[in-house]
Amino acid sequence: MAAEGESGVAQPPSPRERYRAQVCDEIKDRAWGQIATAGASALSLNAIAKQMGLSGPALYRYFGSRDELITEMIRDAYRGLADAFHASAEAAGGADAAALAHVLRRWALADPQRYLLIYGTPVPGYRAPDEITAIAAEIMDVLLDACAVLPWNADAPAAAFDAHLADHRDWARGHRAGAPVLHRALVFWTRLHGVLSLEVAGHFAGMGFDPELLFAAELDDLLAG
Repeated sequence: MAAEGESGVAQPPSPRERYRAQVCDEIKDRAWGQIATAGASALSLNAIAKQMGLSGPALYRYFGSRDELITEMIRDAYRGLADAFHASAEAAGGADAAALAHVLRRWALADPQRYLLIYGTPVPGYRAPDEITAIAAEIMDVLLDACAVLPWNADAPAAAFDAHLADHRDWARGHRAGAPVLHRALVFWTRLHGVLSLEVAGHFAGMGFDPELLFAAELDDLLAG
């Protein structure tokens, strides 16, 4: 990130800052390679240092621990999806559930390891800091906005889960949506991730059907309420 000078104008990064950014990017690229081969739980900074021809202590000047590196990678992943959701909502003049679903699928398939890092099996012993959960909450905020404008039957009897959500809505981070909208957003999110997770992990391979059509059918069912 460029620093600001005394005039308030952003200054270009120094050669030292550019070099540091390049090394950090290479470390993350090699970390993604490790994750693709053996999973996030096997991530090793010492192995990355060896691949790069660095000593362990030299690499730790860039990332102080394995968890710090994982946090940076998770931040990049969530930030990318949040930005894609915001861009979709801006382009459509408001959050649109169908458009967001397709954004999610394209984003997941473009980089399956990135998707699995944040929506796959949790990394043992890792706990995300608040800054990460805040970015994840941005994504859910856009989805809640989209679900709030979907048509629904106001005369339908309230589900038991709606009553539960009325008192268990901390995850919505103060969003104004009522319990029925929270319920619909959670169903929307979990069902689409169910299909996507199986597709990304390769569990549909050899079954002979088109996963994109399954995803579209699930989306149509969700939009129909």
